[in-house]
Amino acid sequence: KPSLAIIRVGNRPDDVYYENSIVKNCESMGIWPQRFILEQNISMDDFIEVLNIVNAEPRIHGIMIFRPLPRQLDEEILQHIIDPAKDIDCMNPLNQAKVFAGDMSGLLPCTPAAVMETLKYYQIGLKGTHVVVVGRSMVVGKPLSMMLLKEDSTVTICHSKTQNLPEVCRNADILVAAIGKAKFIDDKYISDKSIVIDVGINDTGDGKICGDVDFQAVVNKVQAITPVPGGIGSITTTLLLKNVVQAIHLQKSRHYRNDFNHKDLH
Repeated sequence: KPSLAIIRVGNRPDDVYYENSIVKNCESMGIWPQRFILEQNISMDDFIEVLNIVNAEPRIHGIMIFRPLPRQLDEEILQHIIDPAKDIDCMNPLNQAKVFAGDMSGLLPCTPAAVMETLKYYQIGLKGTHVVVVGRSMVVGKPLSMMLLKEDSTVTICHSKTQNLPEVCRNADILVAAIGKAKFIDDKYISDKSIVIDVGINDTGDGKICGDVDFQAVVNKVQAITPVPGGIGSITTTLLLKNVVQAIHLQKSRHYRNDFNHKDLH
C-alpha cells in the first residue's frame, strides 16, 4: 500500500489545517498517512534521526516536511538529506535543479504545480502574459516563477524589499500571492484586468483560515480569483498524492543517484 510520511514541527494552525486535509485525502485514495509530530524545540540531530528513519524505511514512499521550519533546524542541510526519490514536495536540490532547468518530468513542487494546473484548466494563456509573483520562497515563489518562464510568461518576482509593490501588482495580468500574510493584498494591488491566484493559508484566530488576499475587498473588482479555502490548497493536496504514486515508480527505477549502493558498484 502506498505510504506517506508527514513531518510537522510544532502546531502552527495553518500546518495543522493542511495536514488534516492531506490525511483525509490519503484515506480516500488508499494511501497510508504516517504522521511524525515533533516538538517545536527539537534539535537538529534529533530531526535528522527522524528523517534518516523515514528515508531508510522501504514501506514509506513519500516524505512531506512542513516548511518553514523553526530557526534551529537548518533547511540548507536538511534538503540534501531527504531522499530525492521520496521528496514529494521538491525540497532536495536534485529535484529543484530539474525544475529550474525547465525539466518538468520529475517530482514537481506541489503548490506551484497546483497554480499551473489551475491556469491550464481555465485555459488562461501564459505566453507573453505578465505574471507578478509576490513571494520568493523556495517552496512557492521561485519554482513557480521558473515554471511560468517555461511557458513563456514575463515574470516579476516581488518580496519585502520591492519598491512600489501596489503599483507593480496593479500592472500584472496574473497576480500570485504567496507571502503568508493574512489578507495582505487588498484593492490597492489589483486592477479590473487582474486574475488573482491566492496561495496563502493563514489562521484567522477563530478556527477559520483565509488567504493572502482580502477576498471580499477584491472579488467584485477583478477578472477572476481563487478562493481560500477550496482553491489552490485543494489542488495542491491532490498533486501531493499524485507525487507519492510517482515516487513509487522512481524508487523502483535507478534514476536517482542514492539508489546506488555498494552491491551495485562491485
